[in-house]
Amino acid sequence: MPPDQTARMPDLDWNDLKLVLALARTGRFAAAARRLGRDETTVARRLRAAEAALGAPLFARRPDGRLAATPAGRDALIHAEAMERQAQALADALADRAARTEHRVRLSATPLVVDRILLPALPDLLARRPSLSLELVPEAQNIDLAQREADLALRLARPRDGGLGARARRLGALAHLPAAAAGLTPEKAQTLPWILYDAARSALPPARWLARAAQAHGAAPLRAADARTALDAAALGLGRALLPALALASDSRLQALPAPPDLPPPPLREVWLLSPAAAPPRPAEQAVRDWLAGLPWSAAPQISSASGQ
Repeated sequence: MPPDQTARMPDLDWNDLKLVLALARTGRFAAAARRLGRDETTVARRLRAAEAALGAPLFARRPDGRLAATPAGRDALIHAEAMERQAQALADALADRAARTEHRVRLSATPLVVDRILLPALPDLLARRPSLSLELVPEAQNIDLAQREADLALRLARPRDGGLGARARRLGALAHLPAAAAGLTPEKAQTLPWILYDAARSALPPARWLARAAQAHGAAPLRAADARTALDAAALGLGRALLPALALASDSRLQALPAPPDLPPPPLREVWLLSPAAAPPRPAEQAVRDWLAGLPWSAAPQISSASGQ
């Protein structure tokens, strides 16, 4: 056999197999052409090309004029139907993925905000938007929204210019209050030393306030790396912490205390919502934005009535 005829692969593509399916299901060139959106002449030409590539006729005309698959045509039909099922499965999977993506929103916030503020408020959002899939990312560091590391981000300070390619919106101011374990009497709670932050957090407004409070009323033998650790330490009775008031409202382990009268009022921290500036929000993103904007950021729990130390 000449070399150019050995192991030659048929020149058959998916469009040819779709043509085989259409002819087998309709039995006529005209009907197959309508189904494929082609003219009848093109369908007949493509069939001849496919039969030439395979080296065998795929259809024969019956006495009634309809086309019937030959043995080679039936073999081709088996493979064509299998490829059709695979193509449909792929299309369904991509459509399902697109639908999930359309309803999924990835939201970044500090761990304490995620655990003590967003999670307690989440049932209301999901009740109103049952198709929403919200991914909460407890991350204290800045996230690059331009790279889609998150769809939205909450930050407790006015964002710096540049860097994220993001649009910023101020949602409110998060009040901070002293807090201690709920099982203590207010008088006993106010004798506890203050839980400070480590050196890496020393520039934050709560850390500066705590450093001043500790000079007057003593520091606990513990320094926390973040507010969530400070909250848990205070709940265990290890000292007083300065915490977001809204976080205290959702944690029965803690009681809010008045600030010592010899200190300035505890700081407020602005709450900012960051979103990508490059594209308009999807409906799911807009729903999360509206939910965040409606949270009572300035709310505070009832403060124990005992006088401050």
